[in-house]
Amino acid sequence: MSTYLTAAEAAAALGISLPTLYSYVSRGMLSSAPESAGKRRLYAADEVRRLARRKADGKRAGKVAQKVLDWGVPVLESRITSIADGRLLYRGYNAVELARTATLEETAALLWECEATCFDDAPDPQIPASAWQAWIKQTLASAPHERALVMLPAAAAHLPRLFSVGRQAQLETAPVLLRVLAASLAQAPLSREPLHRQLAAAWGIRNRRHLELLRAALVVCADHELNASTFTVRCIASTGMHFFGAVTGGLAALAGPRHCGETMLVTALFHEAREAGDVDRYLAARLARTDIVQRTILPGFGHMLYPNGDPRATVLLEMLAEQAATRAERQTLDHIDSIVRAAYDATELAPTVDFALSALERVLALPQGAAFSLFALGRAAGWIAHAMEQIEDGRLIRPRARYVGPDEPMR
Repeated sequence: MSTYLTAAEAAAALGISLPTLYSYVSRGMLSSAPESAGKRRLYAADEVRRLARRKADGKRAGKVAQKVLDWGVPVLESRITSIADGRLLYRGYNAVELARTATLEETAALLWECEATCFDDAPDPQIPASAWQAWIKQTLASAPHERALVMLPAAAAHLPRLFSVGRQAQLETAPVLLRVLAASLAQAPLSREPLHRQLAAAWGIRNRRHLELLRAALVVCADHELNASTFTVRCIASTGMHFFGAVTGGLAALAGPRHCGETMLVTALFHEAREAGDVDRYLAARLARTDIVQRTILPGFGHMLYPNGDPRATVLLEMLAEQAATRAERQTLDHIDSIVRAAYDATELAPTVDFALSALERVLALPQGAAFSLFALGRAAGWIAHAMEQIEDGRLIRPRARYVGPDEPMR
């Protein structure tokens, strides 16, 4: 099969006239190359086929479908979370307002549409203490997401009703999952204590104001519509997999550096800016070498869904400023504020929730990876809500790909 087409062949494949073909070349939609011996121009067959398929998709819904996967139009219906006009709403309730007073348990009950007592009513996981301690020891030196990716599947093996269908079985499993995840992230014994208190105890947090910051952080992270990890969870749940399996998949997606793994990049940004001394000069040098293909100019700054600033970051940074009391905390916060100001002056971008969580970790001197742990535990409440909704929907998520390769093997 020839790898090149003549102008007449290319025009026929595209269903256009020769003048239109030439206009495609002049507009950069198609390239051509001179024939090795002769005056004709030739067109790469695979490029022509690719353009033909795109034109065909344009007559259907292909272009819309492609845009769906990249901050585009909605891909499925959900009653859980709304992001519009700079606001984040959980089933109609403002997430920022909830963060001022609600616990993650109360927020989860809202997302799951159950009574607040569902956590108290849920049974304890029947996991032998010796097994739990062995898993903790096994993952002692691991990062938080690595611990959870080991311990959640291990715990699932001890929960007999995972594949049970029905609302009651779901509401028995969901609270247990959050308790197991909290203990995994904190490397602590299983507990029925409030989730933010479990993390606080593991991290040595006794200050009531600091405890409030952990609680608020979990709430603002509880859900964020159809991000990469949540879509992963819904895809897995649509196959009939249980909650523990779906959430494990969500954790794997969450840990990527373009999702919550960005908190690690923000932590590195804090350290580098501190070492440099002059924040403005440091950011100017960093921006000068920024790769334009990166998702954001600076890690932790600029969110596609919040052109005027991420409200989750705003509330956490405001509360952090209110609660920071010691001299060391104030000094650290002043340095972080200088980064926010310098970044805005240089880029006009506001901090994201990843930045705020990393700031909380740094100001409160929490263990490395605490920002990820807060994000993961909070977001798991939303993942479960989406898994419930997907199970209720009953359909398998199976999108199609547009094939753009050769029709036959090249010879």
